[in-house]
This record gives sequence, structure tokens and C-alpha cells, in this order.
Amino acid sequence: MRRWLDALFDGCAALAALCMLALLVMVMLGIVSRLLHFHVPGTDAYAGYLMAAAGFLALAHTLKRGEHIRVTLLLSALKGRAKRALELWALGAASALAGLLALYSVRLAWQSHAFNDISTGNDATPLWLPQLAMAAGTLVLLVAFVDEWLLEWRGQRQQVSSDDMLHNE
Repeated sequence: MRRWLDALFDGCAALAALCMLALLVMVMLGIVSRLLHFHVPGTDAYAGYLMAAAGFLALAHTLKRGEHIRVTLLLSALKGRAKRALELWALGAASALAGLLALYSVRLAWQSHAFNDISTGNDATPLWLPQLAMAAGTLVLLVAFVDEWLLEWRGQRQQVSSDDMLHNE
């Protein structure tokens, strides 16, 4: 199960990276088309869709690598059971919020599909298509938070030290 979950998180990160590459292509296409005086409709809208997709698809992978911003002032002052209880509470609350975000993201995509909602721009894209990435990203984030909660509950969660966090700056 661990390998499957890690593959899911890594796969979403790979999709996010592909969205970033496609975003680069859209932006470059928009720039080149303006310089050469021709118009490619929808490049701005698709760049926005790709940016949102990249952000949402990368959320779970970022969480699992310990790269989300955390305020650890209170946690660093606690020890033992109190620290573990606060970690479980925080991960439980985060799981609940991720669950709500996933529920409403999936509902939004479903409703957009049911009502045949399309973008108001000249691209006329069915909105459920770009909303699928948001729904998928939030569902995978929910899985990642529940996984982190279960790992903490079992005492198997890897803590990222403050020294490890500094290597990114």
C-alpha cells in the first residue's frame, strides 16, 4: 500500500510538472503570436487552467515531502503526549478541511458537467475539464492528510527537522 500511495503522490507531481511545461508553451505561444501579428484564441485561458492544475496536483506531493509551511512555535515548546496530541488534532483538522475542499471541488466539476457550463472567453471550454484537475488534486491531498494522520497515530510518521527545512532557502 505504501508503494502505491507514494506512486500516486509522485504521479500527481509529475502531472503538475507537465502542466507547468504546457503552461510555458502557452505563454510562449501567446508572446510569439503577438510579435508575429497573429492570434491564437484561448492561450490566456489555457495558461490559467494549467497554472491551477499544476498547483492543485502538486499539493499532496508537497505535503508528503514536508514542504508545506508550518507554524511550529507551539509544537516546539511541547513534548511527549501533548505534542503528539496536538499533531493528531492538527492533522485531523487538516484532513477535515481537505475533505471539505475535495467534496466541493468534485461537486463543482460535477455541476459544471451537468449544466454544460462553458467558459465565457472565446475558447468556450467546458469548465468541468479544467476543474477535474482541481478535484483530483484535492482528493489526493485528502488521501495524503489521512495517511499522515494514520502514520502519526501509529507512531510511524517521519518528522522533518528544522535543519532539513532550511536546505530549501
